[in-house]
Amino acid sequence: MSRQTRRNFLQRTTCGTAAVAIGALAAPAIQAGGANERMVVGMAGCGIRGKALGAELRKLGVAIAYACDPEQARAESFKSAFGANHAVADLRKILDDRQVDAIVIATPDHWHAPAAILACQAGKHVYVEKPCSHNIVEGRRMIEAARKSGMVMQVGTQTRSTTAFHEPIALVREGAVGKLLVAKAWVSHRRPNIGRSEPSEPPAGLDYDLWIGPAPMIPYQENRLQYLWHWWHHFGTGEAGNRGVHQLDIALWGLGVTTHPARVIGFGEKLYFDDDQQFPDTQYVTFEYSGDGAPGSKQLLIYEQRTWTTYPQENYPTGCTFYGDDGYLTMDMHLDWKLFGPKNKLRKEGKGFYDTRAHCADFFDAIRNGRRPNADIEIGHLSATLSHLANILARTGKRKLAFDPKTERFTDLPEANALVGRSYREGHWASLETL
Repeated sequence: MSRQTRRNFLQRTTCGTAAVAIGALAAPAIQAGGANERMVVGMAGCGIRGKALGAELRKLGVAIAYACDPEQARAESFKSAFGANHAVADLRKILDDRQVDAIVIATPDHWHAPAAILACQAGKHVYVEKPCSHNIVEGRRMIEAARKSGMVMQVGTQTRSTTAFHEPIALVREGAVGKLLVAKAWVSHRRPNIGRSEPSEPPAGLDYDLWIGPAPMIPYQENRLQYLWHWWHHFGTGEAGNRGVHQLDIALWGLGVTTHPARVIGFGEKLYFDDDQQFPDTQYVTFEYSGDGAPGSKQLLIYEQRTWTTYPQENYPTGCTFYGDDGYLTMDMHLDWKLFGPKNKLRKEGKGFYDTRAHCADFFDAIRNGRRPNADIEIGHLSATLSHLANILARTGKRKLAFDPKTERFTDLPEANALVGRSYREGHWASLETL
């Protein structure tokens, strides 16, 4: 990539999108239609991420009409903290309100796609936390819903709007590491043991039926809710879909990949934890992008995960490295980036931290200007699919699977296609079988 091309790249990613979004921060309030109209949103999910997003929305001057959570105390707490007008348990209250312009979805993963699709059908723009979907089929349905309705759908991979990380991506794209052949993303830290628990009655103040939503009904269990839903097949996507998807998204961004891999090779199992969680604590997966098959056209993306270690790989608990034939670039969305040449000579470096406010501002700017946001749902679907593929590899116990990027189906193990989607609670109003 020439300097001129790199300049154009930075102008597109920094001046054309994120810088516009950052410029919006100075405004007293994000405007909706007319000059005096504030953007009105509903917050679905009032836990850790919901509160973090609520804080940024408030700084942007957005009007928060609803705090929605099936756990009454969390909805009321959010309402009090961020000045929402209503605290409700049922998402349909937001969908039915014509004054709401957009919905911010920070629910457990199993609610992401149903809530987003219903919002599009109700004429509301969507900001959905990562991973965008619970499975591959749902991600495709989300794209279709956004395109059919014309609604903006932003995925919460905030690095895409963080100007501090546009330069390293541009460096990789322009050839600062030489011919780029491999990217490696990883999560290397220790999670707590979630223990073992037995079914019991849901606590007072929790509408468990609404929490389960369109997923098949299973009894309440203490170590399935709050943050622990991440580690259950019904509700979460494991660490690959939790922190891993951020790193996988950065890897795709630098590689410039705009399709799915054709082959998935690797390993995923529980090697360390003796508890109820259903996802691997250890994963080593290689995604193969075939190109045209000629030398130099094939690229590999490697994902490594160890949720039981205190050793931060390459000094980063989470990160991504781009390897070329003339150097490599390593970055962590929470810290910094470094470009190395031959013999590990440091060439350039910079600092940064993922910018949630800029990402939210980009979402609203995309709404106002009728454009696609920095982390459009099609981008989010590519990243989330890598998490799903890694988890399907683990669940099938296979070490290699062939995947058709066009049909989004496996070609060498038909039974694996049962895991491309999921079943829904019969007759539920948010089941994708009826949407």
